[in-house]
Amino acid sequence: MSETRPLESHHLKSACSNCSVLELCLPLGLSDQEIERLDTLIVQRVKVKKGAALYRTDDPLRSLYAVRIGSFKTSVLSIDGREQVTGFQMPGEMLGLDAISSDLHTCNAFALEDSEVCPIHYAHLEKLSRELPSLQHNLNKILSREIVRDHDMLMLLGNMNSDERLAAFLLNLSQRLSMRGYSSKNFVLKMRREEIGSYLGLRLETVCRGIAHLRDQELVEITGRDVRIRNMEGLKQLISGCHRPPLC
Repeated sequence: MSETRPLESHHLKSACSNCSVLELCLPLGLSDQEIERLDTLIVQRVKVKKGAALYRTDDPLRSLYAVRIGSFKTSVLSIDGREQVTGFQMPGEMLGLDAISSDLHTCNAFALEDSEVCPIHYAHLEKLSRELPSLQHNLNKILSREIVRDHDMLMLLGNMNSDERLAAFLLNLSQRLSMRGYSSKNFVLKMRREEIGSYLGLRLETVCRGIAHLRDQELVEITGRDVRIRNMEGLKQLISGCHRPPLC
C-alpha cells in the first residue's frame, strides 16, 4: 500500500449546483438557496492520488467527504495485519460516516485511482443541518442507506455461494454505474481481484474460478479488469433465490 500524505488542495472551487453527481449526493432535493448555503461549507476540493489514504483508522473526525471524481475502498486491519475490505465508493457517495459515533475513524479510506473529493467540515454541517431540515433529512437518508448496505452485505455473505456473491457484486457495480450515466454492461473494475475477494469473503482462487464459471455460462466476460456483461437477465436469475436485490 503506498504510504503518502496524499491530499492536494485544489483551489478552483466547484459549486454543488454545477456538479455532475448532484442528483446522487448530499444536495439532492435542496432548493437553489439551500445549495448555495451548503456550498459555503466546501472551501476547496481535495485531490487524492491512486493508492493514497484520504484518512486512516483512529484519525480524528474533521470532515465528511463527497466523492466527486474517481473511486475509493474502505478497509480495516485484523490483529495479524490482514486487510478486510469493507466497501467501494464512487462519485456521489460519502466517505467518513464511520467516525460520527466516536469522533474517530474506524477504517482506512484509500483511492483506487486518482480521485477528487469535496470535504464538508462536520461541525459546520451539523450546524447548517439544524437550520435546514431538508439537509438533515438528506444526511439521515445517507446514514440509513449505509445501514441497509451493511444488512445486504450480511445477507450476501450468509446466504449466497461464491458464484452468487460475485454475480451480485457485478450487478451492484452495473446498477451504480448506470445511475451515473455510464454503461451498465461494459465497465472497468477499479479494484484488484484480491480486494474483491476480501470484500466478498472469498479467496483469490475462488474469485478466479467464479469468473471462469460466469464466463462458461456466457453471463459475463472479464478480461483483465474489463467487464462485459453478456446476459444481464441470466446474471439476475443466478441470484434470484436470494430474498433481497443485489447490494445498493
